[in-house]
Amino acid sequence: MIYYSQSEKETKQLGFNLSKKVVKGSVISLRGSLGAGKTVFAKGFAEGLGITEAIVSPTFTLVQEYDGVLKMYHLDLYRLSGEDEFESMGGEDFLYPDGVTLIEWSEKIEDMLPDNTIFINITIDKDLKRIIDIKGIEL
Repeated sequence: MIYYSQSEKETKQLGFNLSKKVVKGSVISLRGSLGAGKTVFAKGFAEGLGITEAIVSPTFTLVQEYDGVLKMYHLDLYRLSGEDEFESMGGEDFLYPDGVTLIEWSEKIEDMLPDNTIFINITIDKDLKRIIDIKGIEL
């Protein structure tokens, strides 16, 4: 399904809406260029899970863990070299979570993602609007 967002508020709302549809064990792939809105989407998702902590992109820590209605793991693989490095950090545990895992830059571990991964691709059009393509779940 394709959605269009003209603001951060709308992007957050889509994340919030998705949080109400996922189940424990879900893995969500967030893809898009730098500044596309992946972390904004994650903020709305976290809000929907009742998480009150500030959500920041975990680029330098790789993983942030938050407690809400479901435990949320937020991974940013931008700095990772690939699957070997992901495995060496114990990353496979996040692919079968006891909560929900959101992965920014998941294309670095494409072949490792579970079959039931929800894919979200965010692109920016010429008017700086976001085109958000969600596959694997209906909102």
